[in-house]
Amino acid sequence: MVRLASGRGLALAGLLALAATSVASPARADEPEAAPPAPIVPPRLLTSVAAPYPADAEGDAVVTLAVSVDAAGAVEDVRVLEGYEPFASAAIESVRGARFVPASRDGRAIAATVRFRVDFTKPAPEPAPAPEPEPEPEPADSSEAPSPRPAPRARPTDVVVRGGRAAVGAGAAESLARAEVRQLPGAFGDPFRAIEAMPGLTPVLTGLPYFYVRGAPPGNVGYFFEGVRVPYLFHFGLGPAVVHPALIAKTDLHRGGYPAALGRYAGGIVDSQAMPPGDRLHGEGQLRLIDAGALVETPFAGGKGAALAAARYSYTAALFTLLSSDTTLDYRDYQARVSYALSDRDTVSVLGFGAYDFAAQRQTIDPNQRPIFVDPGASREPRDVTRVLFASEFHRADVRWDRTLPRGGKLRAAATLGFDRTRVESHRAATDTMTGARVELTQPLAPSVLLRTGADLVVDRYTADSLPAFSDDDDVVVRQRNIFVERVDFATGARVDAVVTTIPNTEIVPGVRLDVYGSGPARALAVDPRLTTRFFVSDRLRIVHAYGLASQAPSTPIALPGITIARLRGGLQRAVQTSAGVEVDLPSDFTAVGTAFHNAFYDLNDALGTAQVELIDLERSEALLAKSRGSAYGLEIGLRRKLTRRVAGLASYTLSRSMRTVDGQRLVSAYDRPHVLTAALSVDLGRSWRAGTRLVTYSGIPMRPGVPAFAEQLVGVPPERTPAFVRLDLRLEKRWRIGQTGWISGVLEALNATLSREVTGYACQTALALPGIESAAPRCFERVIGPVSVPSLGVEGGF
Repeated sequence: MVRLASGRGLALAGLLALAATSVASPARADEPEAAPPAPIVPPRLLTSVAAPYPADAEGDAVVTLAVSVDAAGAVEDVRVLEGYEPFASAAIESVRGARFVPASRDGRAIAATVRFRVDFTKPAPEPAPAPEPEPEPEPADSSEAPSPRPAPRARPTDVVVRGGRAAVGAGAAESLARAEVRQLPGAFGDPFRAIEAMPGLTPVLTGLPYFYVRGAPPGNVGYFFEGVRVPYLFHFGLGPAVVHPALIAKTDLHRGGYPAALGRYAGGIVDSQAMPPGDRLHGEGQLRLIDAGALVETPFAGGKGAALAAARYSYTAALFTLLSSDTTLDYRDYQARVSYALSDRDTVSVLGFGAYDFAAQRQTIDPNQRPIFVDPGASREPRDVTRVLFASEFHRADVRWDRTLPRGGKLRAAATLGFDRTRVESHRAATDTMTGARVELTQPLAPSVLLRTGADLVVDRYTADSLPAFSDDDDVVVRQRNIFVERVDFATGARVDAVVTTIPNTEIVPGVRLDVYGSGPARALAVDPRLTTRFFVSDRLRIVHAYGLASQAPSTPIALPGITIARLRGGLQRAVQTSAGVEVDLPSDFTAVGTAFHNAFYDLNDALGTAQVELIDLERSEALLAKSRGSAYGLEIGLRRKLTRRVAGLASYTLSRSMRTVDGQRLVSAYDRPHVLTAALSVDLGRSWRAGTRLVTYSGIPMRPGVPAFAEQLVGVPPERTPAFVRLDLRLEKRWRIGQTGWISGVLEALNATLSREVTGYACQTALALPGIESAAPRCFERVIGPVSVPSLGVEGGF
């Protein structure tokens, strides 16, 4: 390890060394020896780097960063691979403004990522001031004065060549790094839950991770982890993410106009990337009142390979039993990854992950009151039965081969297997067995042109079975046949886009997707063009435009494993997405974003937005098949200072309107919320204490007539909208350091600490007119949910 010189009270920074030698297979005797690949000349640091020791920090620490250096030698991205606060933020700031001589191969500058290590050593206490000595005469020859010790030069050798900038061609995506997510109150450290703090999202119900994204319903939002499609990213209800937080490096929210690599969804897309394989043994664990989880990773074969395992288990079912509750809620998930470098250019890996959710309620059945479900010879005594409200699971296995190509290109070939199964409160269970294959290529064609292309095929085999208590001619089973259909669906296609920077200070990304959908005998074709432009007006000001057409097969209101609408009923859903925005880097490390958007929807499946079904309702299958047109437009404003700073925060505000057209009638969407505001503040209190709070408030939904569900408060004529909702989330953390790399922290966190209750609608009744009695005024009842509140007390640790 090479260290950089630093002054008193400053951290010593250095660069991890990793041999960048080629691994060549022995040549056969009868074959000429192949020429070795051109060596990579690593980036060379031009500016000194010194990280000041954080105020109120304790002990020594080590932070490892992944620093992305572009072909011009500028630092464009910094990620924390290992380390914790407040040292992580200090390390990031120390290298963010550094300048490098870029990496090169064959004399050509290339983009690369180097691993950077920052060592923090607590400075010794200042000695007591000594009496000032008598001034001495100046030396006659100034050359006798001691010269300062020169700073040693550092040579980064842990180099990963990239085919362009980390954020190149990312369009209008917004990202959250894991270090920031940990500090967001109410997110419980889960990157997927933290996306609700971004502008452009409209919640369906507080606490539930289901959102309208720029007017598109929850079922039109796609989820990807490491390029693999998953049905959902959150455990049922208020559960955490289905992937351990320590495995997630970054989560991108694409609200529209996304790259051509992402498609087959007519709304937003959440794309998450895993942490790269580690080069040392490390792990994290978490123990909370409701669940426990752990992750561990270790290298093998001299660092050529790495193996990772992670899991989380909820013991809420046992807690509910102890509390004599009639409700059962259970969830668990797992992840495993093995990677191995065959050479300096080739890596193979296997990624597996899955999740299971179960929710049920215990009931007492009296056969005397419901004889239709009772065998005539069975006992007539009341008995307790378990009513399954929701049972779901999914599993994925992804096998990849990655190859680094000349000039910084990348090639990936992968195959995926998947299994999904869902049983909602219905009379059938649905299963999906998925197989898929994909190939992806990223290749610079010129210094100012980066080509990105790929193709894939996904085949889904759906099966369904009636539950034992119900026959195939059961009325509900018959109605659900439009969804629970045994069939084979497929989607295949190709895509291409190019990141063009030929024009100075301008990035243009034209692209197109071509997809073919099949369901049983039905077929559908989609051609989706995309265009994103980014104008770098100055070092601090950027203008971003995004346009695109997005297509999707028919869908249910929310994504459920194994359940889709069969045979492409009604045709593909389509969305025309447009947006224009500005990004400004403000003083004190603040970033402001403002975006205006307009989306138009055609042949949309949005039974929620047209108020035809509840959130999870599979018994009204005809309503799920109903089509509508719609539009959404608005303004998104965001202000952000990285949550890893000592005093940090974010604010996001969305002003929008969402409309639907059904049977020629234009109406406001049932989940139109004109105003959505989130504001979060996180403060380092010193001595490894950190506190934070988050305010969430949004408008009510348009009033819709309904049936009484939760009759709470009698009101008069209901307003046009339900009341606005306001909640406050809290987080408090204390961290202790153990050894050089270990840490442990206690975390107290609460979602909806104010115990706010949300009005979801009204149920109105009109009194009957009786002879001689004047009719009474209409009576309306509020339908109230909550308070939906999740307190959490836990311990986290890592090494």
